[in-house]
Amino acid sequence: MREFEYERARDVPGAVAVLGTDPEARYLGGGTNLVDLMKAGVERPARLVDVRALPLDRVELTSAGGLRIGATVTNSDLAAHPEVRRRYPALTQAVLAGASGQLRNMATVGGNLLQRTRCGYFTDVTKPCNKRVPGSGCPAVQGEHRNAAVLGASESCVAVHPSDMGVALAAFDAVVEYETADGRGELALGDFYRPVGDTPHLETALPAGALITAVTLPPAPVAAHSRYRKVRERASYAFAIGSVAAALDVRDGVVRDVRIAFGAVASRPWRARSAERELLGRPADAASFGDAADAELAEASPLPHNAYKVPLMRNLLVALLTELEQEATR
Repeated sequence: MREFEYERARDVPGAVAVLGTDPEARYLGGGTNLVDLMKAGVERPARLVDVRALPLDRVELTSAGGLRIGATVTNSDLAAHPEVRRRYPALTQAVLAGASGQLRNMATVGGNLLQRTRCGYFTDVTKPCNKRVPGSGCPAVQGEHRNAAVLGASESCVAVHPSDMGVALAAFDAVVEYETADGRGELALGDFYRPVGDTPHLETALPAGALITAVTLPPAPVAAHSRYRKVRERASYAFAIGSVAAALDVRDGVVRDVRIAFGAVASRPWRARSAERELLGRPADAASFGDAADAELAEASPLPHNAYKVPLMRNLLVALLTELEQEATR
């Protein structure tokens, strides 16, 4: 591990001032991803700026009726918050599906969004990786890619984003708030992650040195009727091979509102807008749910050893929407 300096930020302006002048500095939240990458030699910051003591650890109701979640709120506190459980149950379920209890006690909301892929080629510095060393290649295309992307990938990178929490946030139109030395800004989560293209090392649209300060969820009555479902290779702590966050509003047997996002199928949490458009106004039945899944997965481009993800995601979405429909009609 490279030697590094450590300092604790006293306020937000002070934190962003450091990152604005030192491109080799990194913010430190819970450290559950960054420290691992430092140990592996993937990340080599010259300075860590600890932001855990900043006053960004509250979950608050917004005047519009949504929620504002501070960037240093821990995953455990987020999952346990009564308003999150009541208004966005899929978010609680997604957070509880990720990592272990000990890690959730440390991990933060801002850090979760910025966590990097768990692709084995990325985390092994003896291997080429376009995300780690631009232009070096993507050996996963011809190599081990069982858990690689089937949507939105490119020849430059087929890695998937590992977040569970981000999938639920994507389904509910989350907005990321940040601060730089030039002032405050925000990005819709749909714009927060860059498309892979031929620059997979450019992962987010955050300005250089930006500090995430909060994530805002707009009011969404349909979100109160939501669930998160994750498929993994073992029941204990493991990353997803496929996941779905979905919310469904059914009246008189017809879909009136729906939100869907996929996880572990792309370089970012994948909002399934084609599926949503297919479902609106349709009967809330298995045939419609299957058509919606097919509409979203029509653009899938699996590799030889991850083609199983396409039927897996179809079946997962149909099953989850069926559960939500049955719950709505009880």
